Amino acid sequence: MSSLDFPLPAPLEGHAALRAQVRDFLKETLPPGYSAAERARSWMGFDPEFSRALGARGYIGMTLPVEYGGHGRSAIERHVVVEELLAAGAPVAAHWIADRQSSQMILRCGTEAQRREILPRIAAGECYFCIGMSEPDSGSDLASVRSRAERVPGGWRLTGTKLWTTFAHKSHYMICFCRTGPAEERHAGNSQFIVDLSLPGISIRPVLDIAGEHHFNEVSFDDVLLPEDALLGREGEGWTQVMSELAFERSGPERFLSSFALLEETSRLAGADDAGAARALGRLTAHLLVLRHMSQSVAGRLQQGEKPDLHAAIVKDLGATFEQEIPERARQLIAPAQGDADYAAAFARTRLAAPCFSLRGGTREVLRGIIARHLGVR
Repeated sequence: MSSLDFPLPAPLEGHAALRAQVRDFLKETLPPGYSAAERARSWMGFDPEFSRALGARGYIGMTLPVEYGGHGRSAIERHVVVEELLAAGAPVAAHWIADRQSSQMILRCGTEAQRREILPRIAAGECYFCIGMSEPDSGSDLASVRSRAERVPGGWRLTGTKLWTTFAHKSHYMICFCRTGPAEERHAGNSQFIVDLSLPGISIRPVLDIAGEHHFNEVSFDDVLLPEDALLGREGEGWTQVMSELAFERSGPERFLSSFALLEETSRLAGADDAGAARALGRLTAHLLVLRHMSQSVAGRLQQGEKPDLHAAIVKDLGATFEQEIPERARQLIAPAQGDADYAAAFARTRLAAPCFSLRGGTREVLRGIIARHLGVR
């Protein structure tokens, strides 16, 4: 097997039954007439009640061990559930980051006390996390972070600012990547902390998106005192942790299904006898199926305990290109004024959101740099 292979994991029995169960759950749980505009929010719809219902059904924390409130299921089974949720445009944002990556980092690197305190609440859909990586003026150079945690009696003092922290204003915790060693130690001098966002000295300010909605935030830490046990893993291991974490963040179905509601609406309205529309939609569908195959392959690698950084970067780069292409192709096939209200709503939301698809989770330039280094051409 070459380093660029994307083999599918061995098939597991019960996938069809699991899909049917998730679809039944969605029919029971989502409100009647769940609109195209709501579905087009993709994984940015925030609904704590839905997250609790999902947790009660066992669809959050699926891969966590049972002793920590999880369900001991495979990464492939979780992939099935996530695909169905995203295809339906379910409002999963409340628990999304906690389930996708924070829980995995705490399971791998956290203390036993951290696991037993936090993981069951994540699996129940009652504990939300945000990501504390990006900073003002750092661009995409994560190793240049200036937020710093210094040892003080009884713990740590955290100072600095994080930017683009999605739903920080509604989260309970942030996993914060910051400097704990000398500035010249670009990688070895960083650590991660589990930060309780209710602590004194934390300011959360909204950053409105192009649609005027409040998802993003700027989070400032003004001499915030963290307890000793806020450290995640060992001091100086933050860079290694983050690189591992990004494999979870970059490879899931959310990296090719963000525009799925618009693709559905375009397919619904495109003329059955229009050969040009059929070719365009067939091409997009083929790309979707290839990305789905690649994403499933990464899930299989994660299930085997691998660290598929390269494969995840490829999925993220190709997926963002695909997601951004859909509104452009949709506009060529059906102008917003020619469609009905559902199509127009899905188009408007997707078109406004599309520019961020190649930013979140790593810019296109960063991802292609990772790929080039792995291939030995940089």
